[in-house]
Parts: sequence; structure tokens; C-alpha cells
Amino acid sequence: MGTTEVALERVFRQLIAGNVGLTIAELETYLAAWPNPQTAERLQAIKDGYKLMVDYWQLGVEDPQRDEQYQLLLQRLYVLSGNIAIFRHMNASSYLHGLYAGVRQQGSRWSLDTIRQEMESFVSDVAMLELDAEGVRQNKEQQLYQQHQQQLNRLFNFVVTSNIWSDRVAATMEQLLTSPTIDSNDQQLMVSAMMLSLMNRFDMAKFRTLVNVYQHSHDEAVRQRALVGWVLSIDDDFIAVYPEQCELIAQLLTSKKVCDELTELQMQLVYTLNADRDSTTMNQEIIPELMKNNNFKMTDHGLEEREEDPLEEVLHPEASEQRMERLEATFQRMQNMQQQGADIFFSGFSQMKRYPFFYDMSNWLMPFYMQHPDIQQFVSRMGEYSFVEKMIDNIPFCSSDKYSFVIAIQQVMSQLPENVREMVKRGEATLGGGEVSDEMLQSAAYIRRNYLMDLYRFFRLFPNRSALCNPFDTMKTEMGMCLFFGSRLFAGSPLEERKGEVVSMLFKQRLEKSANELLATFPKEMRDVQYYLWKKDYARVLDIDPDNERALVGMAREAFSKGAYEEANNYYEDLLSQHPEKKGYMLNRAVCLTHMEEYEEALKLLYERYYEEPENDAVNRALAWTLVCSQRLEEAAKLYQELIGREQATSEDFLNQGYCLWLQGKVVEAAESFRKSLELSGGNAENFWLSELQLLKKYQIGQTDIKMMEAEVKK
Repeated sequence: MGTTEVALERVFRQLIAGNVGLTIAELETYLAAWPNPQTAERLQAIKDGYKLMVDYWQLGVEDPQRDEQYQLLLQRLYVLSGNIAIFRHMNASSYLHGLYAGVRQQGSRWSLDTIRQEMESFVSDVAMLELDAEGVRQNKEQQLYQQHQQQLNRLFNFVVTSNIWSDRVAATMEQLLTSPTIDSNDQQLMVSAMMLSLMNRFDMAKFRTLVNVYQHSHDEAVRQRALVGWVLSIDDDFIAVYPEQCELIAQLLTSKKVCDELTELQMQLVYTLNADRDSTTMNQEIIPELMKNNNFKMTDHGLEEREEDPLEEVLHPEASEQRMERLEATFQRMQNMQQQGADIFFSGFSQMKRYPFFYDMSNWLMPFYMQHPDIQQFVSRMGEYSFVEKMIDNIPFCSSDKYSFVIAIQQVMSQLPENVREMVKRGEATLGGGEVSDEMLQSAAYIRRNYLMDLYRFFRLFPNRSALCNPFDTMKTEMGMCLFFGSRLFAGSPLEERKGEVVSMLFKQRLEKSANELLATFPKEMRDVQYYLWKKDYARVLDIDPDNERALVGMAREAFSKGAYEEANNYYEDLLSQHPEKKGYMLNRAVCLTHMEEYEEALKLLYERYYEEPENDAVNRALAWTLVCSQRLEEAAKLYQELIGREQATSEDFLNQGYCLWLQGKVVEAAESFRKSLELSGGNAENFWLSELQLLKKYQIGQTDIKMMEAEVKK
């Protein structure tokens, strides 16, 4: 962090603390090092107002407006400091500086009236095209969309690089974004631009606008973008400066629908962050299985159909049916992943984001429409692939992937076998993993999920993404900015009741740090048995519910891991008395007894399990080792021979067989078994014997024998 950033950090630290006087002092220090006449003049006006307030306060004058005026001064200081920070950020990024300068060059007009007029004119001009003849209409339509998209792109860049807004600007933008006379695509793109600007530097006016658009827009796509926008822009640091945030959100959360959508969004963000894991599953499991079981093979010229083997049907008549069953099962698995929220297309489409179309930042977040001027050269060449327009409306691609698909369609189709190409044209096959119903297409959850996919692709793949605040950056925290449920804005609200659902999901997704981070925000009245189970405070659970099974299991495992085998045995004994049908507790108790050297008692339990489940490897392993410890080596050796003969034999099986053989005096065979164990585990022979030194000592195997065995194993 440079000197400038450190000085600004000190300013914002005082703002976060809500201290006007100290913020003024830090700003004066900053301006002494980096002077700016206009900023100094504005700071002086604030300082004068504050001095007047202090003078009256020192004279003991009662002022009922003092708190309100103090808050206004604090907010004016935030605007001043925020604009300094934005200016510094723009200058530090050559990309953002280029955008900033490019849309503010001499002659550019960005009045709110001009923006409204241009947007409304576009809608009316598109409607008037219907009155023109076919030939005239097509040419005018292209020109109209071209001109509008250029203006829209420049407006997007203007908003992204804008300073903190005044309330007047925010109110006018809110009207534009909720007006039925403005095109929905335009509104959606502007909402995204506001979000990017707001995430880079908190702006109460933009935040309020997004909250109000979410609340008042009648367009679901606009609403959902606004929801994602204000949620990802939440910044608890500035609640002291703008307590209005709390009032806005409190009013929103009186609605059950809002609480439902926020809960759903939190869960969708978890799935969004899983895109890389989903891609690995697709590339390593799903796609190879699809390729293996279908009737095509990949060549340098694309997919080619395999020739049928006439003998295959005679020799293996069931093979074709089995292959089809596996193919259907794999397709079903892929569809299940998608229905559960997995991003199954990220990996495939990530390679299709290098086209010039994606050079413009706005195109990454532009809702898909076929008339986009930057894809017209590809649309005009589609010819026989005109079916794509109809198909693309019903396949579960986000907008970014739809643009990629249209740009790449000719290449994709040319790599398909002729018969498959014809099936796609006739609508008998799709390229998108199945169609989506009209009801699903219009649902808030589907619209929001697709937008999150657009955002994730943008923040992962856009070349200049480092210039922007990335909500999906997990370098510092497990979920980046995506875990919003723990925000202080939601404390004491009806949303608190939904935290349990999110915590449960986080644990299932193996996001334990995030789950515990959210658990730390639970109010005392919500800290029930389930809360303490999540916290693994099993003793507290047993105080509330002495017979709680999960807590008893947790206490037993904790005791076992600490080597307190007698304590663990007592817990498993309690569990068996309560749940005699759960044989796993019997096995665990037997293992505890073995560690306690209560071998006969352990063997009684283990033989009972062995006769019930002779093929259960867990039982066989525990029984074999207990036999070794109780010096019944011949019986143990037979069990180990069975264990290592199975496909699922483990490194530990070979290790323990090695001990058994060694204790029988079969040194050569033992060394071979130890070598196999090392090979499977990649372990270190020098640490091989540490856990069983007591056992070796019992059989009079000393350090000299151990050293010689190490030498044999390392050969």
C-alpha cells in the first residue's frame, strides 16, 4: 500500500468511526501532501460548519438539530473523501482512466434529460419500423441498433467511472430504470453499470437507487439485477455514516417474498463459486463418460460416427443396451447437477470469450438480443442455421454464453456429423443440455441464476477485471464478498430465521469457515441444540439434551482422537444401549476396547459382527488387528490374506499384514508387505514403526531389528 493509500485509509478509518472532527484533521493532512484547490475549498466549507457547531456546543447552547447536522457533515465528508478515492483509483488504472477520459471528452453531453430522450426515442423508433417496407426496414433497423448500442456502451462506461451521485441524479436515474417507456435491456445494463461503480466505492445514492428499483420495477429481469447489485455492494463499514441503509433494508425485510429471494440468492452465490469444481466434474467425469458410451468419436475434423461392428451384436447382444443405459444415466446426472444450481457450461464457454465482441466491458453484461450490432456479421452468415434464434431462447445458457454460441455456431455445427446436424435443424436434438420451460424462463430464480453466471464469467475472464472490485475473489476469505447473510444490516430482522438453512448448506458444500463465520452472527435466542451441534460444542448439547445421539457420537470421537479410549468406550456403550440396531457403534466400541487392551471383550463384539457380515472389510480389519494384539497370529494372518486379495485393499492392510508376518518370524514376507504399503501411501520408512513400538517391544523386537527391517524395506 503506497503513501497515498495509507493517508486515505486513515481518513476512511475516522469516517467509519463516525468522527467529523478527526476526519477533517486527516483530510487536511492528506491535502497538505497532495493539494487540490477545489477539494480544499469544499473541505473548508465543511470545516466552517463544524467549527460553528463546536462553538455553540462549547457555549452550552442546546440545539435540537445538532445530531442531524452532525450526520450531514459526516456524509459531506464521505462524499468528498469518496470522490478523492475514485479519482485516485481511476488514475491508478490505465484501463479505467481511458474509459473515464474517453466518455468525457470535449463535446460529450451527459445531461439526464438527454439520456432519457435518447432511450425513449430508441423505443419509439423501433416501434415505428413496423410501418416501413421490408427492404427499408432492415437497413434502418441496423443503423438504429448500431447507433443506440454505441451510445449505450458509452453511457455504461460513464456510469461505471462516475463520482458519487447527488440525490437528484439518483432520483432521476431511478425514474429511468423503472419507467415502462425505456427498453428493458437498457435498464438492465445500467443497473449493472451502477453495481460495478458502487462496488468500487460505496455510494449511498446508488445503493438507494438499486434498492428502490428492486422494490418498484415491474420488470423481473431489472428487479433481479438490482437485487444482486445492492446485495453485492453491502458495506457494513459505512453504516455509521449512512444509517439510512438500515432503514431501507428493515422496510424491505417486512416482506416474506424479499426474505425468500435473499435466501435463494445466498444459496445461488454458493453454487456460483463452485463453477471450477463443477467444471472439473464435467471434464473428468461427465464428458469422458458421454464420449465413451455414445456412437461418436472425436477426430481432428470434429465428431465422427463410429462404424458398427457386426460381431458385437452377436457376441455381446446386451452391450448396446447397457451402453445406452449408461449414457442416459450420465445425461441424467448432468441435468441433475444443472437443476441443483451447478454451472455446467462455464468450462466449455470460457474458451469462447476471446472474440472482439468481448473487448467492450458492457457486452459481458448486456442481456442477449439477436439484433445486437456486434454479432450481426455472424447472424447474417448463419443461413441454414436460422433455427438457432428459436433454439437459443429455450436453452439454459446465460446471455454471455448465448453471444459466444451465436459467434461460434458455424464452427460448432461444422464439427457435428451430418445426421446429428440434421437432427438439430429439425429440433430433434439440442446443443444446450435440454430445453427450459416457459414458466422456468420467467421465474425470478432462473433469471437471477443466469445473471450470476454472466457476472462470474466477467470477473473471471474479462482481461481488465483487476481494475474492478471482484465479489468472487476468494484470496482473502473463503467466499469473497458473496457471504452477505451475516451483514449487520440484517441483524434482528426476519431474515435471521433463515440463517439456519444457509449454514446447513454451507456445511454440506464443505465451506466450514463461512459456516462458522455466519454462526458467529446468530443472536443468543437462536443458539439452540442445532446451533451447538454445528459449533461442535457437544458438551453444551448434552447439557440441554443428555441423550442427543449426534452429541454423544461427537464426544466419543473427540475422546478417541485424544487417546481417551475408556471415555470413548463409555460413550459408545451409552449409544449402543440407546440404539442397539446400529452395529457401527459396536464396532467402534470394540476398537476402543482393543486400545484399552481388553482383547477378549473386544473379540466377543467383533466375532458377533463378523458372523453377521463376513464381507464387511471394516469389521475384518478391526478383528484382524485385535487378533494380532492378542497374539493369535495364525487367525489374523488368514484374515489379512483375504483383505489384501481384494481390489479395495489399502496401504494400512499391507502395513498391518507386515506386522503380523514379522511377529510370526516371517521377516522376508513382512518386508515385502511393508514395501507394498509404502508404495501405496508414499510414506516414509523411518516413521513407519512409531505408532506400534509398544507392540514390537511386547514381542521382543528391539531397535536393532527395526533398523535392519528399515534397510530391507528401502532396498
